[in-house]
Amino acid sequence: MALDIDFVRAQFPAFAEPSLQGQAFFENAGGSYTCRQVIDRLTRFYTQRKVQPYASYDASRLGGEEMDEARVRMAALLGVETDELSFGPSTTQNTYVLAQAVRKWMQPGEAIVVTDQDHEANSGPWRRLAEDGIEIREWRIDPESGHLDPEQLENLLDEKVRLVCFPHCSNVVGEINPVTEITAIAHAAGAFVCVDGVSYAPHGFSDVGALGPDIYLFSSYKTYGPHQGCMVIRRALGEMLPNQGHYFNGDVLYKRFTPAGPDHAQIAACAGMADYVDALCDHHGGPVDGAAARGAFVHDLMREQETALLQPLLDAVKERNSVRLLGPDRAELRAPTVALSLDRPAQPVAAELAQYGIMADGGDFYAVRPLAGMGVDPARGVFRMSFTHYTSKAEIDLLIEALDRVL
Repeated sequence: MALDIDFVRAQFPAFAEPSLQGQAFFENAGGSYTCRQVIDRLTRFYTQRKVQPYASYDASRLGGEEMDEARVRMAALLGVETDELSFGPSTTQNTYVLAQAVRKWMQPGEAIVVTDQDHEANSGPWRRLAEDGIEIREWRIDPESGHLDPEQLENLLDEKVRLVCFPHCSNVVGEINPVTEITAIAHAAGAFVCVDGVSYAPHGFSDVGALGPDIYLFSSYKTYGPHQGCMVIRRALGEMLPNQGHYFNGDVLYKRFTPAGPDHAQIAACAGMADYVDALCDHHGGPVDGAAARGAFVHDLMREQETALLQPLLDAVKERNSVRLLGPDRAELRAPTVALSLDRPAQPVAAELAQYGIMADGGDFYAVRPLAGMGVDPARGVFRMSFTHYTSKAEIDLLIEALDRVL
């Protein structure tokens, strides 16, 4: 069944907001619109539950139950155990805390593999461990295509490597990396795996349990939710790493890597993301049972919609003389995050496109390393267009028409 775009857009109040009419949103990789299910839960928590949770009085008890519901349902959607999912203020902050745990766990002379395809959030915190004698090995992208070759990873692995970090897809290259294949290569060499899923998760939640990595991170504010970072740490690794939270919470897996007090309302509101997936699944006649199976059904609906809309956009830009398309020009190989290196600075181009109703931007998007690795001046930046399943064909047509005027 094809995605019912009218039903989808009805779930997002932004599409009915008068101040946004006549504009098409193409900066979803920086943060998506929020679905009404999340807004409703957030509003209810702030108006009815905004007390310290987990006490015996009703407002507190219900607040705690809603926070627990979010963890239970999102973990099930991701195919992991409930306590393997941690909520934190952002993916960058979650990774930083995790790196502090790894700092104490690893010994000088041991190694971590990082890439130059990553957003800085899954690169910088690991690279800083070199200050403690940890060897940092860089898995480098192809300078022309931005591709990460798994065979090149194999050349970097030996008995010293404890952790391999890479993105599910880059926020400027867009190519979808084969997570299961790469994870298997790393595991075979005795290394754990950390995957930055921030740029992929908006296009369908993954069954992390089936994919196989030991750590999987993404940002709920880019998956139609509140401003939180979601971090899966599988038990085998999570219980091995030293506790980063209060000492008396050290025996609770999901509290071990959350040293600061969480935003209770936003955690509770994350259940609205599961509500949204359920609404799409039920409306489109998906499976009745199994959260991960229902999530996979919705994932495929989203990807089919996005792929159909993405190819005309790629075709419209890939042959332009003044434009270099970063990443693959085939929609099935990538997420709908399209970065263009231009023959001029990117941000003024974005400003010009805004006059035609296009909400997008130019810059380095915290992807300084991948841009430099492909010979793109980060100071000049790239113009980036990113969309999700709720984008309409009419909006894609508007974007292409605007690009014809400006590029």
